[in-house]
Amino acid sequence: MSGTVVVGSGMAALRLVERLVERGHRDLTLLGDEPHAPYNRILLSAVLEGTHRPEALELRPAGWYATHGVALRTGTRAAALDLDAREVELVDGERVGYRTLVLATGSIPTLPPIRGMVRMDGTLHPAVHAFRTLADCRRLDEAVAGSRRAVVVGGGLLGLQVARALSVRGLQVEVVEGGEHLLRSQVGPAAGRILARDLRRLGTSTYTGARAVRLVTEHGEAGADVDGDGDGAVGLRLDNGYTLPTDLVVLTAGGRPSVALARAAGLDVRRGVVVDAQLRTSDASVHAIGDCAEHDGRLTGFVAPAWEQAELLASHLSGDDVTHTGSRTVARLRATGLDVAVLGDPEGARTLPGSEVVEVTNPLQGSHRSLVVRDRVVVAAELVGDLSRVGLITQHYDRGTVLGPHEPGHLLLGPPRPPVPGGTVADLADEAEVCTCAGVAAGAVRRCSSLEEVVERTRATTGCGGCAPDVRQLLAARPSLTA
Repeated sequence: MSGTVVVGSGMAALRLVERLVERGHRDLTLLGDEPHAPYNRILLSAVLEGTHRPEALELRPAGWYATHGVALRTGTRAAALDLDAREVELVDGERVGYRTLVLATGSIPTLPPIRGMVRMDGTLHPAVHAFRTLADCRRLDEAVAGSRRAVVVGGGLLGLQVARALSVRGLQVEVVEGGEHLLRSQVGPAAGRILARDLRRLGTSTYTGARAVRLVTEHGEAGADVDGDGDGAVGLRLDNGYTLPTDLVVLTAGGRPSVALARAAGLDVRRGVVVDAQLRTSDASVHAIGDCAEHDGRLTGFVAPAWEQAELLASHLSGDDVTHTGSRTVARLRATGLDVAVLGDPEGARTLPGSEVVEVTNPLQGSHRSLVVRDRVVVAAELVGDLSRVGLITQHYDRGTVLGPHEPGHLLLGPPRPPVPGGTVADLADEAEVCTCAGVAAGAVRRCSSLEEVVERTRATTGCGGCAPDVRQLLAARPSLTA
């Protein structure tokens, strides 16, 4: 019997294991159905773009797990949970016992209802690609070599990342989004229009308020030709009657929490696996974190809140008295030529009584900045095209700073933080947040002597990677600060 068994080997699962190791836990088992050790899924688009090698996604070297008492089992899929026996049954019939079980199964993609996308034998048409795993990324990377055009289905964060990666690779890219504007789950219409304009400037067309309904070839519906090899260009027909000719179709729209194991075992499941303030499920020996967990009726969907939950659960399993009161949401778009940061839920916050909105839009510059303020506190923000003040705004958002009457406007209209010689960010206060994914402040970076030490001690730069330039500049400025 293992002490703690974690089902899932994503970024939340590894963060939990790391923190348990730091607190002296051993006899840990990590069950992952992919054939790889845990890797940075956020940077898959960077691999597709060609700016990162697949090896750079590795979060821990292969020898780290055994050295720290972690049994990493890759290519291992859980088939069922036996809550009475406290065992996880694997697909090959093996049973793994546990004292504490953690579900970190993440989310699974949902296929949009596009006719012809799935062939009669149940496989995807060769022109259609999902984009969720490293294997998906490698298959798409191989397909790019012989392609000129691509259509990305989904105008969310992942869709825009993939669209930019393919465009950088030289493909003519079009984005289809069923909502009325891009990033509809994160930003409002004004920001969505700026994003569409920025993409158009970068050579990518967008179709919003339109849904893909059918994959077609010159012979008709693609899925009808079961015996064909599927090679060659296809067309993606939209519900407005227009057909987009393409070589590749990439699916990035839609996903849902992976809850099949929990539901079959009889755990309380709604949209996700329901957890309490200690991240316990309806069985006290079973916990859930990350995308599959539902707390207080809310799901996460981003790495930062998943890491927060992992940290809290590690503290709880180590005997600390901790309470999960909800997670902050900080989303960053990592895509060449596009800069987006979203704090909280701007669209939802706008509708709450007492909310006031301060916003500045400059279509010529391609920027949009908006704050939602309630009781003189920043409760949400959206920044597109100009992230020069994201650190300061995030700091006020995290602290719940009570602002003066004119401060919201100054935050948006004031000049960016003044650079110091060499263009570094050494003017940032120690408490100013640098890495939004891991919640790392500038002072924590300054206390490190190298990027490797920053990664090991704080995990900054291991999320979306957007903080890497600031981290490097802080490290470069360190000698002058300590002289």
